[in-house]
Amino acid sequence: MKLTIFSRLLTGHLIIFTLVIGMSAYAIVQIGRINQMTQSVLTINNRMSDNAEKLSDVIFSQVRYEKKFIISKDEGFYNQFLQLKGDFDRYLGEMMLLADSPQTRSLLNGIKESYQNYQALFQEESKFLRAGRTYSHDGFNREKEKATQSIIGELEKLKTYTLKNTTDKIKSLHHIGTELRRIAIMMTGAFLIFGIVISVLINKSITRPLSILEKKTKDIGKGNFKEDLTIPSPPELAGLAGAFNLMCSKLSELDKMKSDFFSSVTHELRTPLSTIKMGIVLLKEGVEGPLTEGQRGLIKVLEKETHLLIDLVNSLLDLSKMEAGMMRFQLEPKNIAPLIDQTVEEIGPLVEAKKINLEVLVKEALPTIKMDSERILQALRNIIGNAVKFTPEKGRVRVSARRADHGVEVSVADTGPGIPPGNLITIFEKFQQAIIEGAHPVKGTGLGLAITKQIITHHGGKIWAESEFGHGSTFIFVLPA
Repeated sequence: MKLTIFSRLLTGHLIIFTLVIGMSAYAIVQIGRINQMTQSVLTINNRMSDNAEKLSDVIFSQVRYEKKFIISKDEGFYNQFLQLKGDFDRYLGEMMLLADSPQTRSLLNGIKESYQNYQALFQEESKFLRAGRTYSHDGFNREKEKATQSIIGELEKLKTYTLKNTTDKIKSLHHIGTELRRIAIMMTGAFLIFGIVISVLINKSITRPLSILEKKTKDIGKGNFKEDLTIPSPPELAGLAGAFNLMCSKLSELDKMKSDFFSSVTHELRTPLSTIKMGIVLLKEGVEGPLTEGQRGLIKVLEKETHLLIDLVNSLLDLSKMEAGMMRFQLEPKNIAPLIDQTVEEIGPLVEAKKINLEVLVKEALPTIKMDSERILQALRNIIGNAVKFTPEKGRVRVSARRADHGVEVSVADTGPGIPPGNLITIFEKFQQAIIEGAHPVKGTGLGLAITKQIITHHGGKIWAESEFGHGSTFIFVLPA
C-alpha cells in the first residue's frame, strides 16, 4: 500500500524526532561520562595531595639522617638517606605522570631541580667527610637549607594549588553536568511536543489545498466552471516572510548596537586609560612623594603597558570604524614626500639603535594627491616601522617613491627574514602575522597591516607585498592622483 502525503510527512517527522531523541540520549550519556571524569579527576588530585604529603615527610626524614651522618659518619645513616632518596624519586615520578596542568608540571620541575641540588650538595659534602678533607661546613649547611626550604615551599604551593584547582574544577563540572542533564531532558520533551505540533500544521497546510482541488475537480465534472478557485497561501510562506522581517529587524538592532558599542568603547575605555596614564605621570613626577628605585621600575613597566593598551584600543577602534564605513577621511591635495620624511625622522632612534642603513629615494617631483595626511602618515608608520623591526642589526631599509599610473607608488624594501609565500596575502588580515621558523619573534597585535590596507583602500589605492623567503620583503602601495 502506497503511503499518502500525510503519512509520508508524518513518517519523515517521526524519523527526525527519533534522531532528536537519539541525539538527546547520546548527550545524556556524554554528560554521565563528564560526571565520571569528575570522579576520576578527584581521585587523581587526591593522589597528588597524598604524594605531596609523603614527599614532605621524606625530605624531613632525609634532613635528619643527613645531619646524623655528618655528625657520626655512620654509614647506616647514609644508607637510610639513600633509601629515602629512592622513595622520594618514586613518589615524584608518579606525580609527574599524574600532572595534568602546566602549573603543576612547573612546580614539580622546581621541586625536582631543588632536590637534585640538595642531593648533589650532600654527596659532595660526604666525599669531603670520607676523605677527611677540610671544607666549609657552614657554607654547605646554608646551601642545603636553602634547597630544602625551596622544596618545602614548592610542595606547599603544590598542595594549595591542587586543593583549590580540584575543588573548583569538580564543583564546576558537576554543576555543568547536572544542569546539562536537566536541560537535555527538558529540551527532548520540548522538541517532541513542538515537532508534533509543527507536523500537524504542515500536513494540514498541504491537505487543505488538496481538498479544495478535489472539490473543484468534482465541480468541473458536474459542469460547474465558475472561476471561484481560491487556494490560500501555505502558512510556511507567511512564516518565511515573517522570518525575513524579523531578520531585518534584528540586523537593524545589531547595527545600532555596533554604533553604540563604538561610542561606549570610546568613552568607557579611552577615558579610564587616559586617567591611568595621567596618574602614572603624576607618580613619576613625585606628586605623592618620592619613589624608591623599585617603585620607579614598576611605574616604568606600568607606563609602557598602558601605552601599549591605549595603542591597541585605538587600533581596534580605527579598524572597526573603517570596516563599518564609519571613519571620516579629510581628503586634501597634498604631497606625500614630507610625510615620508616625517615618518623616517620619527623612527630615527630605533634605526640608530639597530644600526640600520635607512635610505630614502625620491628622485622626481611627485604629484599632489587627495589624501588624509594623518591616515597616510599612520600607514607609513606601520609599513616603515615593520620594516625596521623585522630587519636585523646593521641591515638595510630602502624607502622610495615615484610617479606611477597617474598617481604615486611608494615601496618599502628591507633585508629581513622575508615572508613565506603562503602569508603574502593573509598578513593584511587582522590578527595575522607571518610565522617564520628560525627568526626572532617580534611582538605585535597583527592589526597594523590590516589598518594600512583599509586606509589605502579608502583612498582608492591598492597595497601588496613581494618577498623572496630568506632574502627580505618589499611592501608597495599605489595612491591615485
